[in-house]
Amino acid sequence: MTPRPKESQSVEKLSFDTDAGVGHRARIGLLVLQTDQTLEAELANLTAIDGVALYHARLANDALVTPETLVGMAQELPHAAELISPSLGLSAIGYACTSGSTIIGEARVTQILARIHPGVPSSNPLTAAKAAFTALGVSRVGLVTPYTPDVTLAMQANFVAAGIDVPVVGSFYEDNDLQVGKITEASILKAAISVGQDPRCEAVFISCTSLRTARVIAQAEATLAKPVTASNHSLAWHLLRLSEVDDQRADVGQLFALH
Repeated sequence: MTPRPKESQSVEKLSFDTDAGVGHRARIGLLVLQTDQTLEAELANLTAIDGVALYHARLANDALVTPETLVGMAQELPHAAELISPSLGLSAIGYACTSGSTIIGEARVTQILARIHPGVPSSNPLTAAKAAFTALGVSRVGLVTPYTPDVTLAMQANFVAAGIDVPVVGSFYEDNDLQVGKITEASILKAAISVGQDPRCEAVFISCTSLRTARVIAQAEATLAKPVTASNHSLAWHLLRLSEVDDQRADVGQLFALH
């Protein structure tokens, strides 16, 4: 039992100063899938800039990735978004699921996030990828996914509808997100090079936030002599730019080297 302090004892009141905190340049919110094993580590690396802070909330989802389970995730989006307090003063917020953005629809995702965090710019990997293609000046992209054909073809159709030609598509045909997070970087690099070496491709996009892509981007670009980006890669870049942080990095691919 903790003894009660004697009445003669007192606690000195200390003075203190405040500043803008760790996110004095940008405070970025992230809605991360419950089953994702990769995104938080990769975005911490890609946004490792003094004054940039990340605030995560986990979003309930089914590990099985199908159009049906992805549609159902829309109901969980508001709950996860509410877990990141508006009082933090976010500079941007991202929904970290490429396939979910494809099936739910980017406009609906944006609408849901705007309702919870009005006035805060938002992104998702699909929207971020399109912004990255524009910044890189490419319109013919090779697509690498882990998904089953129904989800992969829906993503291809989404890009085509946005004016981005996708002449080559490759997939690991894996519908379990827990397995996707365990696909090796060597396998991902091999897949990116296999798809990207087709002369019809100006660039490569590797889809899925669970895939470990951050450390293979520069290697794939060196082999292909073409830009390569990925879900986590483009999302990190886009959220930084939406937050008006345009610092360049030469070590993580051509996209981050752009002004």
